[in-house]
Parts: sequence; C-alpha cells; structure tokens
Amino acid sequence: MKGRSHLGIGIALGVGVGTAIGIAMDNLALGIGIGIGIGLALGVAMDEKSKRRGGGSGGGHASDGGDPDGGDGD
Repeated sequence: MKGRSHLGIGIALGVGVGTAIGIAMDNLALGIGIGIGIGLALGVAMDEKSKRRGGGSGGGHASDGGDPDGGDGD
C-alpha cells in the first residue's frame, strides 16, 4: 500500500482481538480499549516496516533478493 497508512488495518484487527479479550474477561469496554492499543502498535509497526522496505507492499525488492518488479522471476 504505497503512500497509505496501515494504522486503520491495525486498529480494526485490534478491536476484533480486544472484543474477544473483553468477552473472556467479562468487561467489554476494557477489552476494546486493550484491543485499540494493540491495534495502534500493530499499525505503527506495519507502517515502519513499509517505510524500511521503500513504501511498497507487494513483490520483492532487489535488497532482499526478491524480484524488484514483483513478477515471478521470468
């Protein structure tokens, strides 16, 4: 996802996990709060990883031994 933030994806995943945690703890509000925190951390981590890779999300890069144009090596 070049030029886009992964923060929304992380928060969405975190809310899902947090809902499950909240139901298990019988405190949904606390679980969703924990999930948002987890989601923020995941989103920021995915953004940083994307920045280190040059902003692209698909295909390989010359620096990691992959095919720079994202093809199958042909």
